[in-house]
Amino acid sequence: MKRAAAADTTTTTTTTTTTLGDDELRQLLAAIYGDDDSRVATAVNGVMAMMEKFTPLKQNSESAYGDQSDVVLITYGHIVSDDEQPLLQSLNSFLRGSGAADVLSCIHLLPAIFPWTSDDGFSVSSYVDIDEKHGNWDDVAALTGEVMLDLVLGHSSVKHKWFQSYLKREEPYTKYYIDQYDASDERLKTVVRPRALPLLTTFDCDDGKQRHVWTTFSADQVDLNYSEPLVLVEMLDVLLQYAVTHQARIVRLDAIAYLWKNVGSSCIHEREVHSIVRLMRRLLDVFAPRCLVLTETNVPHADNVSYLGTATAPEAHLVYNFTLPPLLLSTYVSGDATALVAWLQTLRDCDRFFNFTASHDGIGVRPLEGVVSPERVNDLAEHVRSVGGKVSMRAHGDGSESPYELNCTFVSAMTPVGDSTNGSGSSLHARRFIATQAIMCALRGVAAVYYGSLFGLENDIAGMNETGRARSINRRSFTREEIDKILIDSSSLQRRIYNSYLLLLQQRRSLSAFHPDAAQVILTPRSSSSSSSGGSSSSSMAVFAFVRERSFEKGGRVIVVVNVTDAPVLIDFSDTFDSKSNQNAAVVAAAAVGKDGVRNALADAYAAAGATAAAAGGA
Repeated sequence: MKRAAAADTTTTTTTTTTTLGDDELRQLLAAIYGDDDSRVATAVNGVMAMMEKFTPLKQNSESAYGDQSDVVLITYGHIVSDDEQPLLQSLNSFLRGSGAADVLSCIHLLPAIFPWTSDDGFSVSSYVDIDEKHGNWDDVAALTGEVMLDLVLGHSSVKHKWFQSYLKREEPYTKYYIDQYDASDERLKTVVRPRALPLLTTFDCDDGKQRHVWTTFSADQVDLNYSEPLVLVEMLDVLLQYAVTHQARIVRLDAIAYLWKNVGSSCIHEREVHSIVRLMRRLLDVFAPRCLVLTETNVPHADNVSYLGTATAPEAHLVYNFTLPPLLLSTYVSGDATALVAWLQTLRDCDRFFNFTASHDGIGVRPLEGVVSPERVNDLAEHVRSVGGKVSMRAHGDGSESPYELNCTFVSAMTPVGDSTNGSGSSLHARRFIATQAIMCALRGVAAVYYGSLFGLENDIAGMNETGRARSINRRSFTREEIDKILIDSSSLQRRIYNSYLLLLQQRRSLSAFHPDAAQVILTPRSSSSSSSGGSSSSSMAVFAFVRERSFEKGGRVIVVVNVTDAPVLIDFSDTFDSKSNQNAAVVAAAAVGKDGVRNALADAYAAAGATAAAAGGA
């Protein structure tokens, strides 16, 4: 991914002919504000004036979705500190010095680069200024590759100047937040919440009155009122600053599903939210054609992909593949790929995913609804607790709670079941983890790697205990000396994972079959365990296999084979392939595993399309 050229440059680009006329803009805004002519007019005038501030970027000839060489690193700007440099300079220096920069194309900077007051950056007190400890916008621009930015558009910090003006009862900010209801309103019981915290928080205002303000996520995160058109205009301005002024490659719309409030409804996935995403995409079509909209909706699959819109009314360019992390974990905990295969076979060719297995949050389990049984979810929760993790709950309207998120690094979550050593000294642990990353990187879509996964980080129990927040278990930061010491130890789990991950990403980048648009076909080869112990049951699926294909040239066809159990498995592809069809196929797999490690013998076997063995826990 390369940064787009500004409109006044002389680089070889083609100017986009896309425009957003008055009539189309009015239609897009009427889809949000309905037949309220006054609000539509206010919104139209505000957006038109806002657009005058920006000069459209030019469209490069390459695909907006990039190619197989594109890999996104999800990270905080402060993960590596050096007393002699601002944090973003320290991060950049570390990525370049460690070799990670060679396999990454885009850096997703989580919002702690902006001034904030809580929630590790997701309570933003300024959307447009860089926190001085991190540096400045020049340091963002200097990062290796391109940049992905977070737009935390659903709420602001109570310290944001807008909310401070709200408390002072200054116009127009009295309308920027939602305060017209109190806790006794029975209709509030229908609101779906991501956290088991009070929905309303009471604030004392300068006019002597108390007001109950919506705080969907926490008392420090006050919900913005998008029924007020001026709020929408403000956030569209921030969007274009990110995409045009700072040339973000991707803009992530944080917790977008909860943006609009219709009291008496669930206040999630409201019609107006989809219309706002559609408007944002159209603005980027005009002003930053290569900037992608990514929606963050950690919900069941059908709701998640609904934010892609339709062919005639497209919304987001990409959605997070939220089902993948918990389903991969469930697959390995159970030693059964049946649910994973069944789910992947339901995906549409038009679905465009941002694939990942870990992020700054935990592993959300709501996307498993309808995919695996509640018993499987409970098994996951128990497994995570057994390796030192926590389970966060969500509130229901009837007062009950259910698992919402597993707080655990994905590395620790992949500890082999029953491993009393927590997996730190186990080669199987490392292989199991890398196998999950191989699946993620090989599936159709854009690959995204969390920094904790790249560096093989296990649960940060001390960090979690220090903050008292479960999510801190997955957000460890280091001095440059600390991280260098960890990665230089060739015997450590972290070094083994890091080296393997670099090789994995190098392989992905070299094969055109991993292009985001390459075809994907799920396979169901016949298999049987070569050992009676440790494998899956006879009714389960021990091997997960699929093909990615873009062309029949070398590297244009890849067969991915993974054993999800802890025992060698015999695989028979004789009914799946013929030898001629695989002459130019690359093979991403490993053979039978002995006590001394992995013995790779698959390439010749696939050429003959005969029976082979997949590694125990490997790919």
